[in-house]
Amino acid sequence: MTRTLVWDKGFLRAFRQMTRRNPHLRERALLTLELLSQDPFHRALDTHKLKGILEGLWACSIDYDYRIVFELVDENRSGKGVILLIDIGTHDEVY
Repeated sequence: MTRTLVWDKGFLRAFRQMTRRNPHLRERALLTLELLSQDPFHRALDTHKLKGILEGLWACSIDYDYRIVFELVDENRSGKGVILLIDIGTHDEVY
C-alpha cells in the first residue's frame, strides 16, 4: 500500500535549504521519500521511533548523516495511509 506524503511548510523550507547547500543530496532524498511512501519500515531506511521532545514521531535515514522526521497519520478517507513530513536535515539539525 502506497502512503500519501504530505509536505509540511517547515519540511518544504528545510528541503529547499538542504538541497541548495548540497545539490547532490536532492536525488537521494527524493528516492528515500519514494521508498518511504511505499514502505515506511523498509530496512534501507533505518526507520526508528523518536523519544523525548520528539516522542510520537519517527525518523528515517537518507544517508549516514541526513534524516527525515515524519509522523504516521491514520488512514484518510480514501483508505490510504498518510505520512506527514515534518523536518529534514543533518542528525544535529533535526534532533
